[in-house]
Amino acid sequence: MRKNNERSARLFLWESRMALAVAFLSLTGCHHDTAGTNPPTPVRVTAVLTSDAASGVRYSANVIADSQVSLAFKSGGYVESISLRRGADGRVRPLETGDTVAAGEVLASVRQADYADRVAQAKAQVTQAAATFDHAHEDFLRASNLFSSESITKAQFDSAKASNDSNAAALENAKASLSQAETALRDCVLRSPISGWVLDRQIEVGSLVGSGNAAFTIADTHVVKAVFGLPDTMIHRVRLGEPQSITTISVPGELRGRITSISPSADPKSRVFSVEVSIPNSDNRLKSGMIATLALANEQLQQPAMVVPLSAVVRSTKSSGGFAVFVVSESGGKTIVRERDVMVGMTIGNNIAVMHGLQPGEQVVSIGASEIRDGNQVQVLL
Repeated sequence: MRKNNERSARLFLWESRMALAVAFLSLTGCHHDTAGTNPPTPVRVTAVLTSDAASGVRYSANVIADSQVSLAFKSGGYVESISLRRGADGRVRPLETGDTVAAGEVLASVRQADYADRVAQAKAQVTQAAATFDHAHEDFLRASNLFSSESITKAQFDSAKASNDSNAAALENAKASLSQAETALRDCVLRSPISGWVLDRQIEVGSLVGSGNAAFTIADTHVVKAVFGLPDTMIHRVRLGEPQSITTISVPGELRGRITSISPSADPKSRVFSVEVSIPNSDNRLKSGMIATLALANEQLQQPAMVVPLSAVVRSTKSSGGFAVFVVSESGGKTIVRERDVMVGMTIGNNIAVMHGLQPGEQVVSIGASEIRDGNQVQVLL
């Protein structure tokens, strides 16, 4: 009997262990299946380049307007008119992209009839409330005189005073409603707050717009800004107010300006500090969206070097205090990234020199490196 009990106990223990093993394998299999369904991470890549020492260090800058506003109607309705211009072909047409506008100029308006009716109604309510208040106020003055001579009771005086106060409040409310109606009528007309250029127009005559719907985008380019990024090792080289020249392919010669803004913190993705150079542009030679280049004084490479964007370099997970990049490769029809330790050198503009660990022409992740891990599948964005 005891042997049978021992055999039953061993059988129960073996079955329990097998059940646990099966459960573990099932969970492990589910984990791998789930991981395998993760979509590829979108990234941008760039080739490892060799920078020529003779070319010097140049930074790429983006030209933007000094100020830019998006204009919207505060009062909704059907667009009744848009400011007109005479086009290059001699025809009169509505205001469009590329046209200039002056500060305070009427750009467009919505149908005003409904808002004018509301103003008229509000004025009638003010007139009626004023007449009612005048009558109540006269009664209150009469009651005050009678009460002072003890000709009426305290209750009668209080009633006259309450009527006077309530009608005074009604008159103020009517005046406030009139003010709101007049403001809504004025807001039927959209004016430009600045002088500048029309970058975009989103409305047409006859279209229905609501309060807050965008209508125009206006940019002031009498002064433009060339915005570029500096790594932390070079940020000490620039100072507010310093003169700085830029060049563009479309405008001959150097364009001189001054440094007017230095970002207090680096961009979390590119890890560079944004610097702005303001340049006079009264002749409108520089347009928003142009690409410019510039060089800081006395900044020159000592020898050729392989370079990658600063945003491509991440902290190594394999060596403490080291740096790494993600190299893109193809495996089984999939695009895979592999972490590779590198030895970095000096910063070169928005790039950094790589002294060891890469070969010219290899593809590395330049945007999105902080979002991936070794062996991840990625989708390369063009």
